Amino acid sequence: MGEKSLQKKKYILEKAREVFMEKGYKNVTMKDIVDACEISRGGLYLYFPGTRELFLEVLKAEQEDSGSEFEQKIGKDFGPADILALFLKEQKRELLTKKGTLQKACYEFFFEENDYSRENLLKKQFDAAVMVIQRLIEEGVEIGEFCCEEPRRAASNIMYVLEGLKVAANTRGVTEAAVDREIMYMMQNLVAEE
Repeated sequence: MGEKSLQKKKYILEKAREVFMEKGYKNVTMKDIVDACEISRGGLYLYFPGTRELFLEVLKAEQEDSGSEFEQKIGKDFGPADILALFLKEQKRELLTKKGTLQKACYEFFFEENDYSRENLLKKQFDAAVMVIQRLIEEGVEIGEFCCEEPRRAASNIMYVLEGLKVAANTRGVTEAAVDREIMYMMQNLVAEE
């Protein structure tokens, strides 16, 4: 794909992301994307055969962007507790952000897909986050920042709590105080007594 084509594809993905954030997944049509991009239907279909493929590309781009953003925030002098705290702070920010996220669209997409295999992008993200948190906890235990007998279970629990908070945030809303309580509870169960 040439440079001009890559730029066009990137533009389509950016506009599609905006449409998915506004309308969710299930209510978006290719016509919505055509209108947002101000391109012909044929021009859009050159790049994407349908909303499913387009949404998956948007999710992949989103995942790459958020991963590199997080890595930029981490300094070399950060210990495992600092990195975990930063991760949880970022999760809190996402939980409390009402607009500008793909959360609703993600849930609609994955409920519709009914794909529980290892190839499920949401499952891959969840499992990868559990592994990263597990490693942070293990490193924290080694240097005395954390006290935890089962790092894998603790990491998995953290991710399940965060996932539950995301669902609550999108269905009934959560307060900042509620998110803070859950994060504090998770952290106080990890922090080593001095």
